[in-house]
Amino acid sequence: MLYIGIDLGTSACKLLLVDEEGQVRNTVTKEYPLSFPRPGWSEQDPAHWWAAVQSGVPELLTGFDASEVKGIGAGGQMHGLVALDGTDHVLRPAILWNDGRTAKEVDYLNETVGREKLSGYTANIAFAGFTAPKLLWMRENEPDLFAKIEKIMLPKDYLVYRLTGVHATDYSDASGMLLLDVEHRRWSKEMCGICGVTEKQLPKLFESWEPVGTLRSDVAKTIGLPESVVVCAGAGDNAAAAVGTGTVGAGGCNISLGTSGTIFISSEKFGVDPNNALHSFAHADGGYHLMGCMLSAASCNKWWQDEIIGTTDYKGEEAKITPCKLGRNHVYFLPYLMGERSPINDTNARGCFIGMTMDTTRADMLQAVLEGVAFAIRDSFEVAKSLGVSIPRSNICGGGSRSPLWKTIMSNVLGIPLDTVATEQGPGYGGAILAMVAAGRFPSVQAACRELVSVADTVEPDLALTALYEVCYRQFQRIYPACKALFPQIQ
Repeated sequence: MLYIGIDLGTSACKLLLVDEEGQVRNTVTKEYPLSFPRPGWSEQDPAHWWAAVQSGVPELLTGFDASEVKGIGAGGQMHGLVALDGTDHVLRPAILWNDGRTAKEVDYLNETVGREKLSGYTANIAFAGFTAPKLLWMRENEPDLFAKIEKIMLPKDYLVYRLTGVHATDYSDASGMLLLDVEHRRWSKEMCGICGVTEKQLPKLFESWEPVGTLRSDVAKTIGLPESVVVCAGAGDNAAAAVGTGTVGAGGCNISLGTSGTIFISSEKFGVDPNNALHSFAHADGGYHLMGCMLSAASCNKWWQDEIIGTTDYKGEEAKITPCKLGRNHVYFLPYLMGERSPINDTNARGCFIGMTMDTTRADMLQAVLEGVAFAIRDSFEVAKSLGVSIPRSNICGGGSRSPLWKTIMSNVLGIPLDTVATEQGPGYGGAILAMVAAGRFPSVQAACRELVSVADTVEPDLALTALYEVCYRQFQRIYPACKALFPQIQ
């Protein structure tokens, strides 16, 4: 039997064909454009996502028996606002997770409605990327379009709708909307009232592994699959990636170095960071998780190498950073190119270098970028530890994890071993695992992970290097507070 996992990313849609033993048999990637209409804004046309699936699935199945495909599961970029009218047409380009236009709305929610109330309603406070502030922005700035909204969707849920005709979402993705009562796994009536929407406008809630429906007949013909293929609800990208790395049940941790960066701590019990520096979300395994999210992670490296120094030779650039330089860099980088979420929640924050001298090299600058992302991940790591959460080791995934140098830096900045799983395919692999559960291959997500996920490589921290990075991190911690007041003045 075969299963399809969809990773609906910010820059591309990656499709995986996975057999019942968990082996990836084929992959197809379809890129699409990202729009920045104004500084700090980020939008995308959902038609591009659907076009990627329509063209990608037939290509994925080339050389395989399509009748063997039993299930489809998607992991997708979170928080994006996809607004549909009464005929299920998209009203405007989707406002994405890394869009920063909602500073006014976030302030209203956090300061006027109040953080304590928000946390009581949803287990979280408002962040610029969340869906609820986008709805408030739309109500204020695009009232005619807002009035036409019949359904409020998330990105991967739009794909599920196009596949099945069902308006659905899962608890993990819905947790990031600021519309879900996470603890009780139901829509928050209070938040719907604040945002001026009704529960009828929201999709039906499912567990991530639950079947939403089967393929629409016209879609099945278009993409070359049987109508009987089961489509599960899927999960938000971080929860799906966690499933793909086996980070399920109590005490698991996963660090993702993708476009954004996350630290994901799974739990069987509901819990909230009292300062709301970490998100408290439902997990795709039926439990819960704490998560710290930074808006720019591997994208910082891409920005530096592609746009600033103009190279695609990432390995060649990293080779200039010799082991003797680690923990001894005098240059620091704040990785806030799109503002920042966890734990500072500051849309005005910006990236900056500090500490350059006449002998600073481009290798020093690159090293500062890699270290800056690691330090920012540690900021959330420290919040989790302050809550009494023990994190003795972690999985690591995402494009940045393919760099041995970056993994070494991250391991020593955090002071813990980092495991890389044998099959590291991100949210798409988690989506395929969820599809297996939906189609009956496994009784639970945990059972599937136990059988399918194994560790292939581990990076261990070095005590001497960890001590050096401890000093560097304490210096890094002082930079943002010193610059904070300046950022709004230079917008």
